[in-house]
Amino acid sequence: MTTQAAISGHEAEHSGPNYIAVFIYLSILTAIELGVYAMGLPQVAKVGLLIALAFAKAVLVAMYFMHLAMERRALAIIAIIPLILVTFLCFMLLPDLTTRMWTRFDHPRPVTSGAEMGAHPVAPPAMQTP
Repeated sequence: MTTQAAISGHEAEHSGPNYIAVFIYLSILTAIELGVYAMGLPQVAKVGLLIALAFAKAVLVAMYFMHLAMERRALAIIAIIPLILVTFLCFMLLPDLTTRMWTRFDHPRPVTSGAEMGAHPVAPPAMQTP
């Protein structure tokens, strides 16, 4: 690279990323995440916003600290493919996760026979009528 600069007669300019600015952006996104967590938003909205902010921070880290912004396009495509796969797999798991999220309490199966209750069956508590 120095020989090319010497041949062409002018110095090669290499402008790297401004790491201080990227750090400030990451700090601002972290502060926003803390604000979202502290607000009284519904659980689904809070999780969605936190995931979006985490994704934005991951993109900043990958682009500047892992130098994907300065690399060839083929390397960026190779880095994007796992992101697409992870997104697809998350959407595939979404139906199972949503049914588990709404079921917060155990629903024991009813006892149907005395043998299942053991040697000393205990009667359920009496229902009080209003």
